Amino acid sequence: MTGISFKKILTATKPYKKLTKTLKKKAGRNKQGRITVRHRGGGHKRKYRIIDFKRDKMNIPAKVETIEYDPNRSAFICLVTYKDGEKRYILAPQDIKVGDEIIAAEKAPLKPGNRMVLKNIPTGTPVYNIELVPGKGGKIVRSAGTSAQVMAHEGGYTYLTLPSSEVRIVPQEAMATVGVISNPEHRFVTIGKAGRTRWLGIRPTVRGSAMNPVDHPHGGGEGRAPVGLRKGPKTPWGKQAYGVKTRKKKKYSDKFIIKKRKKKKRS
Repeated sequence: MTGISFKKILTATKPYKKLTKTLKKKAGRNKQGRITVRHRGGGHKRKYRIIDFKRDKMNIPAKVETIEYDPNRSAFICLVTYKDGEKRYILAPQDIKVGDEIIAAEKAPLKPGNRMVLKNIPTGTPVYNIELVPGKGGKIVRSAGTSAQVMAHEGGYTYLTLPSSEVRIVPQEAMATVGVISNPEHRFVTIGKAGRTRWLGIRPTVRGSAMNPVDHPHGGGEGRAPVGLRKGPKTPWGKQAYGVKTRKKKKYSDKFIIKKRKKKKRS
């Protein structure tokens, strides 16, 4: 079991109360109370931190007050205070320190934490918290230790290489934050025990082959039986599962994808 030593990085133990709200547990259920996402439930009580993904307070410098842990995401967050006194939470970039000054503007200095329009960011620069539609707020590249790379600017669009190796075009007027997201060590954490996944609100996953035929297409048989289906593994609802493409064939955003992500080799 491994973890991350937060003491050297984080500067506050409790969140700023005015920017938190109660997070109600749903345990994977919809409004009818039916389970629509399996293996969810329990977990530690959390408060939701209201994060400013838009960073729409333009041309006003902000000072970093604290760097904090957020139980709702893998990256760290930081509390910033603007010159006019307003406080907001933002995603913390790597190597940011308390007292650093950041700004969101159409054209800003090329410094981690500064946010600006994509057309003003030079090629080769790592960026995160990227908008897909101008003004809608950052939607992609928001998890710990990730960043996309600006490849080129052409025809009103910016070409980005995403962490998945996918190459995608985004409107040049969309905004992005310069730098790499904090907490890159997150990917090396080993959970180590079952109880730790329960703290995260993840319930056990039972193999289909360990079930009865009434519960799963792989169930039943004497002893340890194979799947025994001509067309390979299926979901609990009888749909094809192995190597089946799940993306819609005519998805509206296909035209923005220049190069699809590379498949990871199975170990």
